[in-house]
Amino acid sequence: MISKQLALDVINYATSTGADFAEIFYEDSTSKVITVENDKVDSVNSSNINGVGLRLLKGTKSVYGSTSDLSQKSLIALADTLAKYFEGKRVLEKITGFTKVPVKRIHKKYTSVFSVPTQDVIDYLKKATSIVKGYSAEVRKSNATMIMKESKIVIFNSDGKTYSDNKEYGRLALQSIAGNEKGIQAKFDGPGAQGGWEFFTNQLNIEELAKKHAEKLILMLHARECPSGKFPVVIGNGWGGVIFHEACGHQLEATSVAKGMSVFSGMKGEKIANECVTAYDDGSIPNEWGSNNLDDEGLKPRKNELIKDGILTGYLVDSFNGRRMNEPGNGCSRRQNYKFEPTSRMSNTYIANGKSTKEEIIAATKLGIYAVSFGGGSVDPSTGDFNFGCDEAYIIKDGKIGEPVRGATLVGNARDILKHIDMVGNDLAFGQGNCGSASGSVPVNVGQPTIRVDEIVVGGRGGSIDEF
Repeated sequence: MISKQLALDVINYATSTGADFAEIFYEDSTSKVITVENDKVDSVNSSNINGVGLRLLKGTKSVYGSTSDLSQKSLIALADTLAKYFEGKRVLEKITGFTKVPVKRIHKKYTSVFSVPTQDVIDYLKKATSIVKGYSAEVRKSNATMIMKESKIVIFNSDGKTYSDNKEYGRLALQSIAGNEKGIQAKFDGPGAQGGWEFFTNQLNIEELAKKHAEKLILMLHARECPSGKFPVVIGNGWGGVIFHEACGHQLEATSVAKGMSVFSGMKGEKIANECVTAYDDGSIPNEWGSNNLDDEGLKPRKNELIKDGILTGYLVDSFNGRRMNEPGNGCSRRQNYKFEPTSRMSNTYIANGKSTKEEIIAATKLGIYAVSFGGGSVDPSTGDFNFGCDEAYIIKDGKIGEPVRGATLVGNARDILKHIDMVGNDLAFGQGNCGSASGSVPVNVGQPTIRVDEIVVGGRGGSIDEF
């Protein structure tokens, strides 16, 4: 930890050459990762990072540096190095102290995952791999990993304010591979939350998760190859929201919008989606994986409306890029750790509930596919072009879910897919992941109810869909 006096000295020194804002971000984080492979303990690892990041702003220019040496000499040297990027005289008055800003804790109380005996966690993980391995002789490997992270952060800035926060994440990663003479199939599930040990023991049914995981793994191993063509696709709730996150969500972050690098730059107030689409990013949902008590600039996260009835109504704006956009930050500035400069990032991003049921959407689809979940993919942020591989999909024929298919890839464009969403379900769910972007990897929820895209290009090696 650094003292308030040292923080004062560093900020006052850093602003001596004309910076109009300075910010110190202190972090002390501990991580623990326990992995069980095929019912045997593979590894138990712990790590800690401790350091400070210093950011200076002047107009629409920023400089950033970090160090793990928290001595006065090191921090003043860092301030000196960064201050030299600006040439001028002091524009801010020296600050003489900090006012501590109260931070509201949004998460309900829970038992820390770090307080649970390691053997109890190992037994929990073994239960999952045992169920998966025992399901079929075709399961070659099953890994279960518990990922835990707890962090303490303190922010000091040249407005004379200081903020502090403590947060803890826990995530189960279940990954398995099955194979036979025809090929191999992988399956991944990764539920997580900021809900402590109670999330894993009360909210998450580990036996049910492992059994379903194994069932889907073997089902997709024996599935036919997906057909190719252009036809309707029903996208499942929860993790299906990764398409909106990647293809559209990143295009609404000020990181790209402010520089005119997004396909949605300058389009606020314009129709960009079908009228049935409303979308939000909400970093204030209690105990959710992507939520925060405060963002990494000290602002309170909130529910930000992005799209309302198809109209683009807002962006995710951090304070620095807000200078370019003439908009205030709206609580979405995030970073992986103190080594990264913060910027606008998603938290819990989702398409809101619509009026249809999943059953109604399926019944209204004469011929297409039902894409339940997705694996890897890629997006070109400058054009909005994307492709995503499905790791679980089924044929829809005459309004009914039919046989499973594997190897499906959805290919499209962010602008086009939003306009082609013609039905939205009422079964909103979230899926947990880690999003990598300009400020590193951060925990995020993707989410949506079941939706239908009335027409999209599907890649596959199974021939024409009419043959199914």
